[in-house]
Amino acid sequence: MSRAVSLPTRTLGGLDVSALGLGCMGMSVAYGPADRTESITTLNRALDIGVRFLDTADMYGRGHNEELLAEVLRTRRDEIVLATKFGILVEDDLRVVGVDGRPEYVRSACEASLRRLGVEHIDLYYNHRPDVNVPIEDTVGAMAELVTEGKIGHIGLSEASAETIRRAAAVHPITAVQSEWSVFSRDIEQEVLPACRELGIGVVPYSPLGRGLLTGALAEIGDNDFRRTLPRFQGDNLDRNVAAVATVKAVADAHGATPGQVALAWLLAQGSDVAPIPGTKRVRYLEENAGALDVRLTAEDLAELDGLRPAGDRYPDMTWVDRNTAQAG
Repeated sequence: MSRAVSLPTRTLGGLDVSALGLGCMGMSVAYGPADRTESITTLNRALDIGVRFLDTADMYGRGHNEELLAEVLRTRRDEIVLATKFGILVEDDLRVVGVDGRPEYVRSACEASLRRLGVEHIDLYYNHRPDVNVPIEDTVGAMAELVTEGKIGHIGLSEASAETIRRAAAVHPITAVQSEWSVFSRDIEQEVLPACRELGIGVVPYSPLGRGLLTGALAEIGDNDFRRTLPRFQGDNLDRNVAAVATVKAVADAHGATPGQVALAWLLAQGSDVAPIPGTKRVRYLEENAGALDVRLTAEDLAELDGLRPAGDRYPDMTWVDRNTAQAG
């Protein structure tokens, strides 16, 4: 596939990014064995075709993912809009053991990420999950200090409730909210999306391909693949979800596209303040995803896709994404 060097851009709360980004988590953890050489090749190819918005987090491989990106940042920093996240605590075996939003932790986490990434400045710094034991005002206040010091450019939140977003924005402008959003994950449309639009905050959907379900070519899930823990990938739920993808395939066939491209095109059609970050560690899928920008869905296509709903929750414990509605304050 051959594309121009630049892709269309979108503005998220004042930050210009490529319309499609690249989620880098799978290059280090969660979706089977990591391949450093293949990952570096994919990162460079992303920049070559204009995918400039790279997303990582300190918990991905417990720093491994940030160190991986450092290899590309070393020579191509000026081409990259760099986003990383802090707040989720993991052990050496990568088990999640908690969340920390204390101001002193915000600073130490940022300093550690800057060292691993080999940079002096992070373009977009997210609170990965709000800490229910720390007022969001305190966490964002510490992040605002990092903006003043020039260590970060913009502040983001990940999986925050509408109430938390509004409280955070009262302390400092919030550039983007990252949440799972796809044809198969629609819960943010109820309260979070309206809050973001009310406040002029961009939306960054992660897992926009339904963690592989919406590609229409879901491979066998390995023993170490964390999707085995998710309700949507278990038993009858998985069977029903795979069957529902037939609707996406039918739309894709009508456009000469792939189901994954249609799923991304659906998200891109939701507004100019939306920039999905499909994750992959392979050039083939990176280039396929970029092709979604050429797919133009009709009103009828969009209505048909709007009607899809998945079987099963997106996490085994949904308080992992909505518990912050009861956050300390």
